[in-house]
Amino acid sequence: MSQSENIVLVGTGALIESLLRGEFICKTTNEDGWRALQTPSTRERVETFLNQLNRTLASAADGEVFFCGYLQLGEAERKVISSQFREICSALIPLVEWLVLVQEASGQDAPLTEGAAIRLTELQSRIEDTPAFREQLAKLSQYRLFGSTSTQADAQIKLVFRRLVELGYLVRPNSEKQIYLATGKLDYLYEVIRFIDETEGLQLEAQAETASSQRELV
Repeated sequence: MSQSENIVLVGTGALIESLLRGEFICKTTNEDGWRALQTPSTRERVETFLNQLNRTLASAADGEVFFCGYLQLGEAERKVISSQFREICSALIPLVEWLVLVQEASGQDAPLTEGAAIRLTELQSRIEDTPAFREQLAKLSQYRLFGSTSTQADAQIKLVFRRLVELGYLVRPNSEKQIYLATGKLDYLYEVIRFIDETEGLQLEAQAETASSQRELV
């Protein structure tokens, strides 16, 4: 086996381990792995290995985000998926409210997508200067997902962003800078929201925006 083939196999092994840990592979979180998965031969090797473990390589956002799913669903797999789905559902409202807050406070026309940068210092300044935004932050930071007990906007927003990094929705490339990047897991979340809205009629984003508008009128 040549040295280049060895490198490919080692790289593929690390990529498979990341997928099995539940990581979402996108250009922002793992550019080398993401580029490797753009290659049919690498995808085939990864898929072949995962199939041995009853797993499969899944994707979202038109192939821009990769993650690990189950190949066949038995009783045990259905229990795991049900647990994961309940976890996602319980986090949807606080996540959507956070997305709406960031979009409004940043003056953006569209929600965050993979690779978008958030400058925490600038965002915090805008939130602190606007009573309605401060109220939104205080409310969403107290959800169980974030669990803030602070009454200070500075502590609230830093806790929220730290948790979002832990959950894989954001990355902080440089620990010395307050700049965060949105990951492909957010794009996956949008697909989940669309699926739930279409099947359950929950209209989560509309609910969050309505709640935001009502708070501004108070």
